[in-house]
Amino acid sequence: MRHIAEFVAVLACSLFAGAAVYINLVEHPARMECGAEIAATEFAPSYRRATIMQATLAVVGLLSSLAAWFAGASFLWIVGGMLLGSVIPFTLIVILPTNKQLLNPALDKHSAQTGQLLARWAMLHAVRSVLSGLALLLFLCLTIFKKAL
Repeated sequence: MRHIAEFVAVLACSLFAGAAVYINLVEHPARMECGAEIAATEFAPSYRRATIMQATLAVVGLLSSLAAWFAGASFLWIVGGMLLGSVIPFTLIVILPTNKQLLNPALDKHSAQTGQLLARWAMLHAVRSVLSGLALLLFLCLTIFKKAL
């Protein structure tokens, strides 16, 4: 049971971190190259799809890290799970207001405000990439150096 929970935690965290970093380094810069109007238009369907995938991965990673700890793994598995899981309240409290503004049908997509919102969103999303990346590094260290930790 413990090994399965650890595997699931590492897998979910890897997929989450990979997607988050991809969004920051590839998808969002590419959408911004098209101009703020197109970027804001593309944001809505991308956000809708990414939300489902990333929320699921964050919850699965958190729960499986807790399961690994309950099954006898190091307390550090909880630390990694909390790092990954922290993206959920961060998103709901810090990023969601910006998301709502970007998704607002009344937003003038030609305005300077749209570009500013998209730039702010990228910086906030980078926090998710860092948190999930740190969780992944911890999970990988725990997996690779199992005997030492």
